[in-house]
Amino acid sequence: MEFGIIWSKIDEMDFVTDAEKLGFTHLWVTDSGLLRSDLFVMMTVAALKTTTVKIGTGVAVPGLRLAPVLAAGVATINRLAPGRVFVAMGTGNTGMRMLGRKPMTLKSFEAYARTVKGLLEGKEVNFSFKDEPHSIKFMLGDKGYRNIADPIPMLLAGYGPKAQELAGEVADGLTTAIPRGGSLDTVLNNVKKGLAKSGRSFDNFHLSVRVNLAVLEPGEAIDSDRIVNEFGPAITTAIHSCMDRHLEYGDDPPDYIKPIWKEYLAHHMSRPAEHRQKMMHESHNAYVAADERRFVTPEMIRNFLVIGSPAEVLEQVRELERRGVRQLMCNFPLERNRQMIRDYSKNIIQKL
Repeated sequence: MEFGIIWSKIDEMDFVTDAEKLGFTHLWVTDSGLLRSDLFVMMTVAALKTTTVKIGTGVAVPGLRLAPVLAAGVATINRLAPGRVFVAMGTGNTGMRMLGRKPMTLKSFEAYARTVKGLLEGKEVNFSFKDEPHSIKFMLGDKGYRNIADPIPMLLAGYGPKAQELAGEVADGLTTAIPRGGSLDTVLNNVKKGLAKSGRSFDNFHLSVRVNLAVLEPGEAIDSDRIVNEFGPAITTAIHSCMDRHLEYGDDPPDYIKPIWKEYLAHHMSRPAEHRQKMMHESHNAYVAADERRFVTPEMIRNFLVIGSPAEVLEQVRELERRGVRQLMCNFPLERNRQMIRDYSKNIIQKL
C-alpha cells in the first residue's frame, strides 16, 4: 500500500520532509490559487528538498491553464526529480467556482487529458485552441529543458460514474474519495468499464482513494473535539461540493449527506447572496467554520469515516488493499496536519 499526503502551503516544507521520513510515499500539491500557494512553485521546492517521495498535481485544474502548459510544467519538474513525478487532474470544483466559473465539461476534460498524456508520451497531438486545431509536440527534446524519458503517470480525479469510467479508458489511474465517489464496488465497476473500452487490465491501473481513517483513543467519544477538528473539514468540504451541484444542476443530495441536508440548505441560503459562495468555500479542507460545526454530527462522522480501535481500522485498510486500492490519500487540516501525520504513521503505516 502507498500513502499520499496533500500539501498546500509553501512555507511548510518541514511538513513535507517529515511526512517523507514517516513513510508517506506520494505528495499531492493543491491547485487553487485564490485559496492556496502556487502549484508549480511548491512542486519545484518539493522536488529540490525531497529524495524519495513522488510529487504530483493534486489535482490540477484544467480551466486555469492550457493542456500544453500543464504538460510542460510537470515535465520540467521531472527534470529536477527524475521518475518521481505524476500528474493528476480534475474538472475543477473549488478552483473554478472561486473564480465564478463552473467546472470543465467532461467532453472538454477528455480532450484536455488526451493532449496532456500524448505530449508526456512524446507524441505529436492535435491541440485545439478557440476551435482552431493545430498539431503540436515537445521540441528540443535533446537539450534538457524537460524530462519525458522517465515516465510521468497520469491520473484523473473522478467522483461520478462518467469521470471514473473515463479514467479507466484514458488514464493510468483514478483518484477519488469514499463515500463521495461512491462505494468501492461502484468505483471498481465504473473503472473496469473504461478499461474494457481501451482493452486494458486492472492489474496495471493505479487506484488512489481518499479515505478518512480515525483511530479512537481508549474511551474517546466518536464526536470528540479531536475527531471534529481533525476530520470535520473533510466532511464539510464534501457538503459544500454537494451544495454546489444541487444549486447548479438540481442534483439530490447523496444518502450520506441527507441527515443534515435540509438544515444545511437553509443555513447556506440565509447567507448574503453576493458572498454565499465564498463564505462556504473559505474553510475548504482547512478547518471547520464556527457556523458549520453543528453539522459534524455523530451520524455524519459514521457516514464519512472508517473509525474505531486500532485493530478495527487496520483491518479495513487491509480489506481495501485486498480489493485493489493501491494508495490511501490523506488531506489533513492546516492547523493539525503535523500531529496527524505522526499519528497516521504510528497507527497505520508502521503497522502494515
